[in-house]
Amino acid sequence: MLDPLTLFNLNPELAESADLRGLRLIAGFTGFGEAGHVVTQVRDELFENLEHELVATFDADQLIDYRARRPQLTFVEDHFTGYEPPRIELHRFYDGLGEPFLFLTGFEPDFQWERFTAAVLRIVEMLEVSLVAWVHSVPMPVPHTRPIGVTAHGNRPDLIEGISSWKPTAQIQANVGHLLELRLTEAGVDVVGHVVHVPHYLSEAEFPPAAVAALEYLGAAANLVLPTDRLRESGREVERQIAEQVEASAEVRGVVATLESRYDEFTGSTSRRSLLVKDNDELPDAEELGAAVEAYLASPQAEEETEALLDALGQESEEEPDPQQVTKDEETVEPNGPTALPGRDEDPGRSGGAGTPPAG
Repeated sequence: MLDPLTLFNLNPELAESADLRGLRLIAGFTGFGEAGHVVTQVRDELFENLEHELVATFDADQLIDYRARRPQLTFVEDHFTGYEPPRIELHRFYDGLGEPFLFLTGFEPDFQWERFTAAVLRIVEMLEVSLVAWVHSVPMPVPHTRPIGVTAHGNRPDLIEGISSWKPTAQIQANVGHLLELRLTEAGVDVVGHVVHVPHYLSEAEFPPAAVAALEYLGAAANLVLPTDRLRESGREVERQIAEQVEASAEVRGVVATLESRYDEFTGSTSRRSLLVKDNDELPDAEELGAAVEAYLASPQAEEETEALLDALGQESEEEPDPQQVTKDEETVEPNGPTALPGRDEDPGRSGGAGTPPAG
């Protein structure tokens, strides 16, 4: 493996700063299974609302497959401008109370995962990072009418207990965040991760309530006040649009009711924070959980329910195209099928606070 230290450049104005050390670090990468565009929304909300400064830049030319993630640029009449290269960067932010923290974000690397994680570990060691908290999201067969669920993992039981007790043993597709958590744990660094559960039929576009949950859990884990006001407002508008369209169709109401019933069977009671716990508070083993989820997703009933929901939600958008309406996506996303959701309110709002994580 090539020297990890040559994969990034530190900001010389900050590299030797004593107040850069001992901070908490939060992280999120885009490009892999980002259901509801959660990490993208978290990133945008932090950059738009909080003071920040660049600490380190990674060499994207060595890490990104440009033909798989083609950068964007603008053509203006007779010339090109506005080239937007892929970036993987570490910034220092200041939360709503002026508390400093680090934020690592950007495209998930396509290449050199071990070297990248080794480079991040070197930075964590150099800056004496006290805690790493990261987030990503997955599509789940859950209704949008219930609280957003989150599964927590890592090596800090005090930050995981009461959030989720889903502890199966299973093979999953890895992303770079998983590998980073593994290497941090091996190095004895405190780390906690959060998987936000996004309704599978809403996972292909931005779903603000899921981003709000992500910010709240990150804020609670790292003891930070993170902005959520604009996303909450945008989320209320999204939920209003969905509610109107659901109310207009008896078929859609039936589909949502079925998902609600299944969700409630998993949760058992409103006091339980994991939607994957049995009624007797025992955990389903990996085979039980995998069989239940796979059986649902592969069943004709699930396919019919999802198609019916998407067809009904897409009718109004097809008649009057509007980015603020739910639209039908023709593509299929494995393993949870096609998705759709309302557009996102682009007006930035004011900073809010992230408190205790919601039940979900």
